[in-house]
Amino acid sequence: MAQVQRPLAIQSQFIRLCCPRNARRTCSPLFARGRLQRRLHTATVTDNDIARLASLPLHPLTLADLVKHGRPPLTTSQLLTSANFTLSILPARLAHRIQSLQNLPFIVVSNPHISNIHSNYIHSLSTLLPWAEREITTLEDEIKFTEVMADLVQTHANTISILARGFLEARKYISPKDVTRFLDEHLRARIGTRLIAEQHLALHFSSQPHSEVMPEDVEENPGFIGVIDTRLRPAKIVQHCEDVVGEICELKYGVRPHVVINGEPEYAFAHVPMHLEYIITELLKNAFRATVESRMEREPIEITIAPLPEVLPETNGEDNSARPAVKNSAQGNIDIASRKFAGKSGSSSPSSDAQILPLAQSTPGVTIRIRDRGGGISPENLPHIWEYSFTTFNDDQASSTLSGHFPGGSSMDALNAISGPGGDGGHSLAGLGYGLPLGRAYAEYFGGGIAVQSMWGWGTDVYLSLRGVGRVEE
Repeated sequence: MAQVQRPLAIQSQFIRLCCPRNARRTCSPLFARGRLQRRLHTATVTDNDIARLASLPLHPLTLADLVKHGRPPLTTSQLLTSANFTLSILPARLAHRIQSLQNLPFIVVSNPHISNIHSNYIHSLSTLLPWAEREITTLEDEIKFTEVMADLVQTHANTISILARGFLEARKYISPKDVTRFLDEHLRARIGTRLIAEQHLALHFSSQPHSEVMPEDVEENPGFIGVIDTRLRPAKIVQHCEDVVGEICELKYGVRPHVVINGEPEYAFAHVPMHLEYIITELLKNAFRATVESRMEREPIEITIAPLPEVLPETNGEDNSARPAVKNSAQGNIDIASRKFAGKSGSSSPSSDAQILPLAQSTPGVTIRIRDRGGGISPENLPHIWEYSFTTFNDDQASSTLSGHFPGGSSMDALNAISGPGGDGGHSLAGLGYGLPLGRAYAEYFGGGIAVQSMWGWGTDVYLSLRGVGRVEE
């Protein structure tokens, strides 16, 4: 088969997804030539296009959906199936995001930063519309479509920080409660959109037709199906995050607490490593900071890894209604907040959870408890830990933070300078209260969750539960 030149825009995205930062120099030189600025074929997005696509029901996305195309290296047939699956669900999701933004109060969506995000979604939908009424049947078309996916991922890389700046500037015209509700839905929906595109990007490069450009690093990770690690060990992620957070903690405070991992550290299941890494990093940042600032650094931070039972007990031979279901509400697919702004009832949404059946069977998962002796969370702060807060800093301080400059110089909490997921640098969100709400969104997206139990004056227990995917056939 003659080699088909892959656009370098795809290649640069693949480096970010599949090559660790410290290993990128060793990747194939084919990936080192920069980003090809080739104009993508686009179509004009009309109001009718948005209304038609946004009227389509959005069903919850499961990890099983993302691994169902088979283990890499994918055959040509499997790769084309992945491309068509991706194409079948992304246009409607983008249209929902556009409509959600348009439903905001006019003075809010007129803010240049929020308007920029709206324009980005219009652009991404315009690159998908030429494909929307067709089926991808050739490798040449699959390569062109994958370039569209790379452009989508790149275009929306800084969505969170841009939205943060926009809502900060527009907060005179929208209440903090409405901001939190809107962002919670919008950012949850963004998780799925990016994950779908990134999954196909990764599968593209781990397929048989494109194996000649597969870096050796990726071939050494046979447990991966795209961006999902089917042999993910939470203990390994914890150890990595402990090293990163510990080094910054020691740089800032001169000391670092130590972490003790117990339970079943060898347990492995299928999940998205970058999601778990972000959640654990946020939780450890809070635990380290509280422990050091309460002068309890000699007390270990205890992390217990407890696998969940793979099969829940049946009752009287009937279906067990307690089995976890992935819900549209947890994935931001219902747009209740934006419909409220537009004066529409959320109950008429075609993406109601009532149309979604629970998972056919219980999926394996894990509960991770993080216990610290950091004095706990004060009663007045505890009710607000899940809010997207824009009141930690004044306008000038927050604007400096969003520009990458820490207010107060070295007095800024250094633990907030850790990069966040999905292309957004954590430093640009420092002090704005995004860490825990985003962490909970990642946990709940596939049926998990985060629960916090605080004993004021003593410490905090955080329970992170994650659901994976059922056994993946070899």
